[in-house]
Amino acid sequence: MSVENDVIEVLADTLSLPEGDLDESSAVLGAIPEFDSMAVVSVLTALEERYGFMVDDDEIDASIFETVGSLAEFVNSKV
Repeated sequence: MSVENDVIEVLADTLSLPEGDLDESSAVLGAIPEFDSMAVVSVLTALEERYGFMVDDDEIDASIFETVGSLAEFVNSKV
């Protein structure tokens, strides 16, 4: 399974969204009403657990959550 597919699965599971509604170009921050500060923490925690990396607070900014693709790129940079 690709990182992009994993990110889609984590977003769909965390936000209770159908996976078919998301692709690489799907906007996340500001576009998905369910994506609030608690969802950010939940998504990052799920990705940390799945891939075994840690995210420091100073690594997080809005650009990471711009699209599904940008979040997948961030995950790729951590693994």
